[in-house]
Amino acid sequence: MAAEPVCLDDFERLAKESMSEKIYSYFASGADEARTIEENKEGFRRIKLRPRMLRGISDVDMRTTILGQPISMPICIAPTVVHRHAHPDGEIATVKAAGAADTCMALTIWTTTTLEEVAAAEPQALKWFLIYHLKEREQLTSLVRRAEKAGYKALVLVADAPDGGIPYHRSSKRNGRLLTKGKGPQLVHMEHCQIDPSVSWESVYWLKSFTKLPIVLKGILTPEDARLAVEHGVDGIIVSNHGGRQLDGVQATIDALPEIVKAVQGKLEVYMDGGVRLGTDVFKALALGARAVFIGRPVIWGLAYKGEEGVRQVLELLREELRLAMILSGCGSLDDVTSSYVIPANQSARL
Repeated sequence: MAAEPVCLDDFERLAKESMSEKIYSYFASGADEARTIEENKEGFRRIKLRPRMLRGISDVDMRTTILGQPISMPICIAPTVVHRHAHPDGEIATVKAAGAADTCMALTIWTTTTLEEVAAAEPQALKWFLIYHLKEREQLTSLVRRAEKAGYKALVLVADAPDGGIPYHRSSKRNGRLLTKGKGPQLVHMEHCQIDPSVSWESVYWLKSFTKLPIVLKGILTPEDARLAVEHGVDGIIVSNHGGRQLDGVQATIDALPEIVKAVQGKLEVYMDGGVRLGTDVFKALALGARAVFIGRPVIWGLAYKGEEGVRQVLELLREELRLAMILSGCGSLDDVTSSYVIPANQSARL
């Protein structure tokens, strides 16, 4: 009997054993030389912790809110595609795990389960809906209306993929669809959708003209764009490089985070994804100004390993690791986790 996973890397190993080589490669791969995938992880390793002692803390409070909605911890599920290629229960298993953990799941437009089915499977879970700017405006408007009706609490607009839709590994791309043989799970929203490469800041205004849902931009990497997001009335941004699947060679998201937090001056909420594999990674992101982190591939690995239970294990492992990191650093609540508890990469190099 295989040993139970004790870290997120274990979930990837176990998932790889249960997936076909083709499907595993699809989820694990990145653009070009895939350097950005590793850079996202290395960025966290370069940051050192600066714990305080004798603080008298025996327990911690990890509760927070995102866009005014309460969650039990600052660890959320990133929008990742085609969950039923990882496990037959797909997005249903994932949203149930999110509900059990009392955290947020962002469902992507590239889903193998309808947004209504996901919403109905776990009505109490906080859910966001990720969209691309589509050429067919009526089609996008219809999806937004459906998300509103189903109870999704925010729209996440992809800002970093004007070409190609889902960022496939170059050897797996053809006509914007996942290549699978036989009768595999089908995309339920995007089979006939086309991404509009002319997506711009005006697209944000267009979305705001017909929906009252908060809008979060995903894919911001520079303070210049962060300030523009503020100017255009965006409610939140996810500092993200699309998990290294779009433009290879960009900055690690954790390295980009501090300047972006400084640029927005608290006028919108800042989240991040990319490379989060440990509770100490979450701690570092919070210390550098993120309100919450979103995790992508680890959720897929948990799903492939053991369905809903596997995703629950991933989330609870990170929760426990963050709890321990906070206690050992001397932080009793998330408000205590400030930049004084980390040594940035550029300073660490000089120590």
